[in-house]
Amino acid sequence: MSTGTVIRIGLAVLLVVFIVTPQSFAPLFQPLTRNGAPAIYTQTSLLSLTLSHLAIVAVATLAATVFAVGLAIIVTRPFGAEFLPLSRSIANIGQTFPPVAVLALAVPVFGFGPVPTLIALFLYGLLPIFENALTGLTGLPGDVCEAARGVGMTDFQRLVQVEFPLALPVILAGIRLSAVISLGTATIGSTVAAKTLGEVIIAGLLSSNTAFVLQGGLVVGLLALLIHDGFIAIERALIRQTGRIAAPS
Repeated sequence: MSTGTVIRIGLAVLLVVFIVTPQSFAPLFQPLTRNGAPAIYTQTSLLSLTLSHLAIVAVATLAATVFAVGLAIIVTRPFGAEFLPLSRSIANIGQTFPPVAVLALAVPVFGFGPVPTLIALFLYGLLPIFENALTGLTGLPGDVCEAARGVGMTDFQRLVQVEFPLALPVILAGIRLSAVISLGTATIGSTVAAKTLGEVIIAGLLSSNTAFVLQGGLVVGLLALLIHDGFIAIERALIRQTGRIAAPS
């Protein structure tokens, strides 16, 4: 087992222990407080906030993946090629409107809670997944596709059995990027009453408690690192199977 793997396992264990029993780390954060302020955020348990944060990110990323990959599949078929410019415009919506602006527009319609945050993360996560899916599906070796046609595969069979498996490492790279970005961006959801780790950060900013800000930031940062590494491990396993290199992202 490599040193890097040992370090990551250690960080994962440390993160779980902190989330489950944060009070045991109070002496480490106490020097960052002032005027006898609490060192650990206790208004809502870190465990419930973390699980809620991860759930919101997971749902938004899954929805963005289904939509963006489906869109990429359509525009890479002969009947859908003409919709490529429109599809790119749709995928760029999230990058055109900042998540804060999406929240401001969504709250009057959907009210406070997780829904505006889900919409913002969904839109913000479309572009990297769509572009990677497009790259993966259009950059396939020509001889492989011709061989699939030569053995009599239908268009659907080629997509499911040849094209998609070969493109999957590249698609996963886009999903990884989207998920990591969403983990950090989801913290703004607490401004519209979504249960995320942004609640801890905002509480720290409002009370000038650096300990709270650091706690929220560290948990989000470690989650992003571990999820990023998890996706990398899956991508490498798929690359070994397909022999195809994922596009950098």
